[in-house]
Amino acid sequence: MLAFLWSVLVIVVFFGGSIIVHEYGHFWMAKKHGLKVTRFSFFGIGPPIVKWMGKDGVEYCICWFPIGAYVQIPQLAEMGKIEGELSAADRNLPPPPFRGLVLTLVGGAAMNLVFAFVLASVLWFVGQPVSKEDQTTRVGHVQPVVTLSDGQTAPGPALEAGLRQGDVILTVDGKSVATFNDINTLVALGAGRSADGRPQVELTVERDGQTLPVTVIPAYTGDEKIREIGVEPAVQPMVAGVFPDSPAQAAGLKAGDLIVALDGRPAEYVSFVSEYLRLHGANPVRLTYERDGEIAETTLTPRLSKPPGSEVPVPLIGVSLGGRYSTTLVHTAPWTQMWNHAVTTWRTLASLLHPKSDIGPSKLSGPVGIARVFHITAQIDIRLVLWFTVLVNVNLAMLNLLPIPVLDGGHIVFATIAKLRGRPLPMQVIGTVQTVFMACLFAMILYVTFFDVRRIARDRAPAPAAEAPAPTATPSATPAAP
Repeated sequence: MLAFLWSVLVIVVFFGGSIIVHEYGHFWMAKKHGLKVTRFSFFGIGPPIVKWMGKDGVEYCICWFPIGAYVQIPQLAEMGKIEGELSAADRNLPPPPFRGLVLTLVGGAAMNLVFAFVLASVLWFVGQPVSKEDQTTRVGHVQPVVTLSDGQTAPGPALEAGLRQGDVILTVDGKSVATFNDINTLVALGAGRSADGRPQVELTVERDGQTLPVTVIPAYTGDEKIREIGVEPAVQPMVAGVFPDSPAQAAGLKAGDLIVALDGRPAEYVSFVSEYLRLHGANPVRLTYERDGEIAETTLTPRLSKPPGSEVPVPLIGVSLGGRYSTTLVHTAPWTQMWNHAVTTWRTLASLLHPKSDIGPSKLSGPVGIARVFHITAQIDIRLVLWFTVLVNVNLAMLNLLPIPVLDGGHIVFATIAKLRGRPLPMQVIGTVQTVFMACLFAMILYVTFFDVRRIARDRAPAPAAEAPAPTATPSATPAAP
């Protein structure tokens, strides 16, 4: 219950606060440039639940429908069905000066950027927790097989393309990468296609001091059918459990031991152990492991066992394995954080609009999905909440400036057209266009919310007993980018 209440508080303060900050930017700039403000809804749209009149003549309220917040500025557009009806005097206000109007419209995005910069500065000072293993583009493991979206398996795309362990990925589709998260994001957002229409990714790889081009045909994996090439960073295998009466138990291995090497060969990824044993059969293996900071060695002999449904015996030592992911702190300058989020947002928008991309509206997140990420990060580390809030505010700033009616950018387009034609556009025309696009926006929110709810239901569903995953170490605390 305490964890749930903590998540609610985080969502209200940081998610709700981001929206209120945006609207306050409009409010402050409108007041500063002489535009009339009739209402400020801190939460929701539609009829007010609670309202009070401020000394400045503005009605402050909380409304019934929990979708965002708004500032009612009659000189922008008449949105009576959403923001409340205007009086005759307010409908006949003189048009505001172009400069004041544009600055009022830009004020929301500007305030989001200010808020993002403040939080990014805090994160710069305290440090952002990230997965240490992710802070590289060196390939630690090339997956021999991947599981497709339909549950079938297929050869690993990177393996088929000739990638090797130790390769350093420099670029993905011509864009430089600094972390494994960059690689996965650019692969997922890619729009490349082969001559026969299959997805295609162009990599630049450094191998033995040489730079090589590599073309990979990604696979569609997971329930969301995301492009994946089947590479992982180096992660040290960790013993998650030891089976009774097994060679591992006889050799003294315990849960929590880190497997350092087999026969002197470094173990740099989880499946290294099974792959090495498969190649060396039932021959004795010298296993180097780390326990409580101490390095030790033991020798064990695998037992041959036939997996269910297979006639080919495989060598087993009797352990379940996971990966030991470690966390480190990075201190990134606030302007660099904001630039990186802006680049990710722009690339996502470009992928969304690209006809050959696999990213569609169903893969976006609405208010429910965003609140869910706030809930998840709140349970892990408050610094991740700050990181995600910076991302959300950069997103809000950029998206609201798109030249789409009902968004701030659409208002700027209307104002610019009026400036060029020398007289204001009819308020009824603006109001009608705004209402139509608002209906489209609500439909879009409902559409992405359906998929957000479906993801939550899918993730909460228990896995079938036969397919339950083996215990693993604590995963990376860094969530992926929207």
